[in-house]
Amino acid sequence: MIGELGAVLGPEHGARLRRHVVAMVAYGVLQGASYAMLVPVLRALLSGENAGPWLAAFAAVVVATAVVSYLQSQYGYAVGLAALRTLYHRIGDHVAGLPVGWFSADRVGRLGQLAGKGVNDVMSVPAHLLQVVVSAVTAPATVLVFMFVFDWRLGLAALLTAPFLWLAYQWTQRLVQRNDTAMDDAGAEAADRVVEFARQQASLRAFGRTADGYDLLDSALARQRSALRRLLRTALPGLGTVALTVQLAFTVILIAGCALALGGSVDVPELVGVLVLAVRFTEPLLAAADVGGELRMARGSLRRIREVLHTPPLPAGGIARPGEPSIELEGVSFAYDERPLLRDVTFTVPPRTVTALVGPSGSGKTTLTRLIARFWDTGAGVVRVAGSDVRNYPPEELMAQLSIVFQDVYLFEGTLEDNIRVGRPDATDEEVREAAHLARVDEIAERLPGGWQARVGEAGATLSGGERQRVSIARAILKDAPIVLLDEATAALDPENESALMDALTTLARDRTLLVIAHRLTTIASADQIIMLEGGVVAERGTHQELLAAGGRYAAFWKERERARGWRLTAPA
Repeated sequence: MIGELGAVLGPEHGARLRRHVVAMVAYGVLQGASYAMLVPVLRALLSGENAGPWLAAFAAVVVATAVVSYLQSQYGYAVGLAALRTLYHRIGDHVAGLPVGWFSADRVGRLGQLAGKGVNDVMSVPAHLLQVVVSAVTAPATVLVFMFVFDWRLGLAALLTAPFLWLAYQWTQRLVQRNDTAMDDAGAEAADRVVEFARQQASLRAFGRTADGYDLLDSALARQRSALRRLLRTALPGLGTVALTVQLAFTVILIAGCALALGGSVDVPELVGVLVLAVRFTEPLLAAADVGGELRMARGSLRRIREVLHTPPLPAGGIARPGEPSIELEGVSFAYDERPLLRDVTFTVPPRTVTALVGPSGSGKTTLTRLIARFWDTGAGVVRVAGSDVRNYPPEELMAQLSIVFQDVYLFEGTLEDNIRVGRPDATDEEVREAAHLARVDEIAERLPGGWQARVGEAGATLSGGERQRVSIARAILKDAPIVLLDEATAALDPENESALMDALTTLARDRTLLVIAHRLTTIASADQIIMLEGGVVAERGTHQELLAAGGRYAAFWKERERARGWRLTAPA
C-alpha cells in the first residue's frame, strides 16, 4: 500500500512519505515499549520494591511516545494534503490529454466518483488509516520481543497465535475486496442518475414523471442499496472472525500465564504485568480490524486512480509547420467499439472556402469533424490541418488552428461575458462585444437582468437552445482561428437570427476556411463545395448545381428536403 501511494504521489513527495513512515514505525515501537515498561513497574509496585527508577523510565518513554505521535500525525496530514493536491492535478492534467472517445457515460460517472470519494479515500490513508495499521504491526511486535525477554514461554505462546491473527485479517480483507468494485460501480451509476434527474426536471415534469418517480434513478439507488447490503453481509462475518481470533489469542496467553504461575515458574506480580502486556498485544489488532475495510476500499480507489493515470493519452510526435488554412482527409477510416463509422474518406477543403457536409443521420458527419479536431485518432489514413498531419501537432497548437461550434453547446456556470471569453481569455472588452454583436448575443445581454454580467446557470439553463448556440458562435468568432468547424450550428435558430448569423459567417468566411454541417437548404446551396456522406463513405462531391445535375443521392436528398420544407401542421377535418 505504501509503495502504491508513493508511485501515485511521485518522487517529489517521496522524502515526505518516507519521513512519515519512519515516524509511524518509531511511534509503534515506542508505543510497544511503553506497554512493556508496565511489567517492571507493576512488579516493583506489587512486590514492595523501589519503583522510582522504573516510573522515571516509564515516564520518559511515554513523553517520547507523545512527541513522536505528534510528529507522525503532522507528517500524515502533510502527506494527505499533498495527496489531495497532487491527485487532483495529475488526474486533471492526464484526463485533458485523453481521447474524447474515452469519455463514455459510465467513465464520466466513475471519474466523478474518483475525483470526489476516491481522492478523499486515498487522502485518508496517510492522514488517518496508515498509522493504525502500522501500529498494529510494530506495537505488537515490540511487545512480543519484550514478552520473550520477560519469559520466553509466554512469548512463544503469543507468537503461536500470530499466524491465525494474520489469516483472519487477510480473509476479512478479501471479503471486502470481493464487493468493493460492485459498490463503486453502483455508487457511480447512482451519482450519475441523481445529476441527470436534477438536470432533466423540465422533461420529466412535461411527461408527469414527478409523482411516480424516475425509474432509472430508483433502479440505480436500489442497486446501490443492494451492493451495500452485500458488502455488509460479507464484511461483518470477517470482522467478527478477527475479533474472535484476537480474543482467543488473549485467552491462549492467559491460560499459559496461569499455568506457569500455578507451577511456580512465574510469580504473581510478573504474571499481572505480562497479562496487562497481553491486552496491549491484542488491542492494536482490533483497531486494525476496524479500519481494515476502509483501507481496502481506499486501496481499491487508489488502484482505479492508477488505472486512469496509466490510460495512454493521444500520442504526439513530429513537427507541425502550419501553412495555408486547408483541411485534407486521405483514406480516412474509423471504427468505434469495432463498429465501422467511416471508410476510406478522401476530400480536401481548400483555404478560405465553405464546404458543407450533408447526409442522413448516422452517416458520420459529426465523427468526421471530431477526427479533424483530433478528439480521436483515425483507424487508417491521414487527417491534415493547414498542411500538417494532426498527429504532429501539440494539442494547444492544433486548437489554435481551429474554432469549433459543437452541436450540443455547453455553457459554464458564470456570466454571459465569461462564457464568450472562453474563446480567447485575453481578448479585450471591445473584441468580446464585437464578436457578440456579430453573433447577435448583444440582444441577449439587453434582455437579461444584469446584462453582460448576468449568470447563465449550469449548462446555460437560463438561455434557450438557440441563444446557447449564438453564444457558442460568438466564442468561435472571438477565437479568430483560420479554420472554423460548424457542427449543425444553425439548427436551433429561428429564421431571423439564422439570416443574421449566416451574414456574419459569410463575412467570416472571406478570410477563413469553413466546414459546415447543416440541414438548412440555404446554407447547403451557398457552399463552395458539398460533400455527401452516406453509410460512412463519400457518396458524392461537387457544387450544388453539379450534384443536382448528376441526379444521384444528393439530388434525391435535396428533393426530400424541399418537400419537407413545405410541411405544415393543420387542424383535423
